[in-house]
Amino acid sequence: MPQRLYIDVHVIQTVPPANLNRDDQGNPKEAIYGGVRRSRVSSQAWKRATRRHFDDQVPTPDRATRTKRITHELATRIARTSGLDRDGADRIATALLAQLGLSQGKKAGDTAYLLFYGNAQLDAAAALVADKATELAALDDKALGEAVKELPVADTFHSGHPVAVALFGRMVADIPKLNVDAAVQVAHALSTHETQLEFDYFTAVDDQNEKDETGAGMIGTIGFNSATLYRYATVGLAQLIDNLGGDSEAALDALDRFVDSFALSAPTGYQNAFAHRTRPSLVAVVVRTDQPVNLVSAYEQPIASEAGIQANSARRLAEEHLTATQIWGDQPLYAATSHTFTSREPATKDTAEALTHAFGSPVAFAELRSTLRTRLTASLGAGA
Repeated sequence: MPQRLYIDVHVIQTVPPANLNRDDQGNPKEAIYGGVRRSRVSSQAWKRATRRHFDDQVPTPDRATRTKRITHELATRIARTSGLDRDGADRIATALLAQLGLSQGKKAGDTAYLLFYGNAQLDAAAALVADKATELAALDDKALGEAVKELPVADTFHSGHPVAVALFGRMVADIPKLNVDAAVQVAHALSTHETQLEFDYFTAVDDQNEKDETGAGMIGTIGFNSATLYRYATVGLAQLIDNLGGDSEAALDALDRFVDSFALSAPTGYQNAFAHRTRPSLVAVVVRTDQPVNLVSAYEQPIASEAGIQANSARRLAEEHLTATQIWGDQPLYAATSHTFTSREPATKDTAEALTHAFGSPVAFAELRSTLRTRLTASLGAGA
C-alpha cells in the first residue's frame, strides 16, 4: 500500500433559485473569490447532508448521532434493557458518563457541546450495567459513582467507530482521548461564476377571509440565488482504515458509500419553497499518492454568464486537472469521470472532448464507483 493514498472527488452541479445554506441574515451564504461575489455553501452544511444520506443507507445500529443529549440517549437504552424507571436510568447514565469528564451544558442533562458517537457505541455503554442496573439504582449518588468507577466506559467510545465517525472524525477539545482524526475533508462549495443576491417577495392569503375582506394574511421576503457550484472533498484512505481498526474492506465500503452520498446529497434549507434538488452534471474522482488537490483555482477567473456556465465549468475543470498534472509531473493512480456532456451536441462537444482527454472516456456513475473500488483493492493488495 502506498504511504499516502487520497481520493479526490470533484463535482459540478447546477442549482436553480434556492437558499441552501443561510447566513445570520437569512440570506444565502456568499464569498468573494477572484474579485467577485460568489454563491457559497458551507462545508458543514454539505457534510451534514452527506451524513444524513449516508445514514439512510445503513441499519440503525450502524448509524451515528451528533447531540448534546447523550445522557438522555444512554438512559433510554438502560431503561429499555433493564426495565428500570426513568429516574433510576437517568442516575446510572449520569454516573457512567461522568467518567468521561464531559463539560455540562446550561440545560440539565445536556453536554456543553455536540458529541458525535455511534449507536452501537452507546449500546455497548448501556450493556455494561445491563445485569446490575436494579442494584445500582438502589445506591445513593456517591455509592453509585464509586460502583461504576471501574467500568470501561471510555473504551466503548475509543473503538468500534461507526463509519460516519471514522469518516468525519470527532473533536472534543477538553477530552483529547475521545478525539478521532477525520479521514474526510470537505471544501466550501463555490459558484464558478459571479452571482447576485435576489429576493422573493411573497404573500399568503388567509383562506378564511370574508368575501369583503382584502389584503394578504402574511407578507415577507426570502433571499435566494442560483448557481453552478464546484464541490470538492477528499478522503485519506490510510486514516480511514486506521479509524476502522485496520479493516480495509470496511474502509472501501465506507469510501464507496461516501462517494455516492457526497454526489447525491444536498442541504435542505428552504427546500419546500424552492424544490432545488438536482443531480450533478459531473462527478470526477482522482486517486493520488502525494497529496489532495482542490481544483478551485480553475474558477479564479469567473465563468462569463453568456458562455454557457455549466459546460464551461466542466471544461475548465478538465483543463485545470491537465495543467496540474503536466506542470507538477503528477501521475494519479486512477482518474475517471461520470458526466452528462456529449460530443454529439455542438454546445458541449469541446467540453466532452476536454473531459475525455483529462479523465478518460466517461462512465456511468455506478461503474465509476465499482472501478474505483477495484483499483484501490489492487493497490492495497500490492502494498500488503
